[in-house]
Amino acid sequence: MFNLNKTKEEEAVQSICIKQIQFADQQQDFNKRLSKTGRRSRSFSQSSTVNYNSDCSEDATSPRDRQQRSSKGHQDFCIKNIRQAGLGRREIAIAEQEMPALMALRKRAEGEKPLAGAKVVGCTHITAHTAVLMETLSALGAQCRWAACNIYSTQNAAAAALAEEGFPVFAWKGESEDDFWWCIDHCVSLEAWQPNMILDDGGDLTHWIDKKYPNIFKMMKGIVEESVTGVHRLYQLSKAGRLCVPAMNINDSVTKQKFDNLYCCRESILDGLKRLTDVMFGGKQVVVCGYGEVGKGCSAALKAMGSIVYITEVDPICALQAWYGERERERERERERERERERERERERERERERERERERDMNYLCLCLSLFQHGLLQTDTTLPTYCFVTPVLTGYSVTMFGCVCVCACMFSDEFVAGLHLPTFDAHLTELTDEQAKYLGLTKTGPFKPNYYRWGNTHTHSHLKHIMHIYTVKAGMNMNSNVIWRSSMFLWLTVRVFIAGTNPWK
Repeated sequence: MFNLNKTKEEEAVQSICIKQIQFADQQQDFNKRLSKTGRRSRSFSQSSTVNYNSDCSEDATSPRDRQQRSSKGHQDFCIKNIRQAGLGRREIAIAEQEMPALMALRKRAEGEKPLAGAKVVGCTHITAHTAVLMETLSALGAQCRWAACNIYSTQNAAAAALAEEGFPVFAWKGESEDDFWWCIDHCVSLEAWQPNMILDDGGDLTHWIDKKYPNIFKMMKGIVEESVTGVHRLYQLSKAGRLCVPAMNINDSVTKQKFDNLYCCRESILDGLKRLTDVMFGGKQVVVCGYGEVGKGCSAALKAMGSIVYITEVDPICALQAWYGERERERERERERERERERERERERERERERERERERDMNYLCLCLSLFQHGLLQTDTTLPTYCFVTPVLTGYSVTMFGCVCVCACMFSDEFVAGLHLPTFDAHLTELTDEQAKYLGLTKTGPFKPNYYRWGNTHTHSHLKHIMHIYTVKAGMNMNSNVIWRSSMFLWLTVRVFIAGTNPWK
C-alpha cells in the first residue's frame, strides 16, 4: 500500500516536470518566430510592454530618417507616426468643445478670410488645443508651418492629425537638441515659402530667424510672443536696436495673467508632480520660487492638497502678498481661538465685577469705564478698580484708520513701502544675483514690475465668474490648458497685425 501511494506521487511530479519542459520548449519556439515588427520578446513581461507601446519599434529610428506619407499624399512634415492620426483627430474634437471663444471667432470670420495671404510660422507646444488654433488660422485664410517650442510636450497623436490634414508640422515627443533646431529651420528654410508673421512661445523661433535669416526677419509684418522668456528676449532686441518688426506682448494681457497663469497652473502643477514623483502631497514641505500669478496658483493648489508651502520672493510687494495670502487661513483660525479666549475672559471679568458690585453696593463711589470695542469685543485688558476713572489708550486699531490717506506715487515707492513691512513678519526677500538681474533686465533693488502691472485680483469679480466657469471645465493636463486662454488672443492679434501691416498699436 505504501509503495503504491509513493508511485502515484512520483508520477504526479514527473507529469508536472514534463509539462514545464514542454511549455518552455513551446515558448522558445514561439519567440523564434518573427512578428510583424521583428523578433519577439524573450519574456512575457517584455512582450506585454510591446503590446502597450505601439511605436516601440520606431524608437530606435529618428523621424528625420524616415519618409512618411499621409493618405492624401502629403510628405512635407516630420512627426513620430502618421498612423496615430485617428486618435489625434478625436482629441482635437474634444479640444474644440473646450475652446468656445476660438470656435466662435472661426465661425464668425470664416467667410471673410481676413488672413488671406498671411504666412504664419509658429513655434509653440503642439497639442490638441494648438491644433484647433492652427486649423482656425487656416480656415481664415492663413498658411501655417509649425514646430515645437519644447522637446517633451508634443502630443504625437495631435501632430499626426495635423500632418494628415496637410499641415507642415515638424515635431515629436523626445526630440534631441539638434532635432529641435532642425525642426525650426525646416519651418523657415523652404525656398517656395517665405513667412511674414511669427507666432512664438519662448523666443527661440524669433532668435533663429533673426540670426540665420536676417533678410526674412526684416520682411516680417509682426511677432506675437506669449511667454515671459520670449518677452524679455524681445526687450533685449529692442534695446540693442535690432527689433525692426512690430511685436505684441501676449504674456501681460489680462486674459493670460489673470486666468491662464492663476488658474490653469493649479492643475498643471499637481498633474506634473504626480506623474513625476507619484507621492502624496499631504504633509510635504514645498518651496515655491516666486509669488506672481503662477506662484499664487501653484501655492494655492499645493496648500489645498495639504502641503506646507514656503515662498521665496525678490519683489517686496509680492513678498507681502505671499505673507498675507498664505497665512490668511492660519491667522483666521488663530483669531477665532483668540476671540473665544477673549470672550471667556470677558465673561469671567463680568462675573468678577458683579461680585464686586455686590460687595460694595453700599459704598458711594462712582465707577466709570471708558473702553474701545471692536466687533463687540473689549479691546482693553485692564483691571478696573471700582473707585477710579480709567481712560484707555487708543492704539489705532480702528479709530486712526479714519485719518489714513493713500497716495500712490510710483512703483518704486510701493515696493519700498511694502519692503518696510516685511521685517514685522520676520519675512526676508531673496536677493537677485548679478546674472539673474541681467537676465531679467532689472536692478537688484527694483523696481521689479512695470508701471502698467495689474496688482488687482479679478477672480472675486462677480461678472467674471461665468466666463471663468466656462474656461475651467477641463483646464490643466500639463501645458494644454495654457493654449486655451492664449489662442483667442493669438488669433485676434494675428489678424490685427496682418491687416495693419505696421505697428498695430498706432
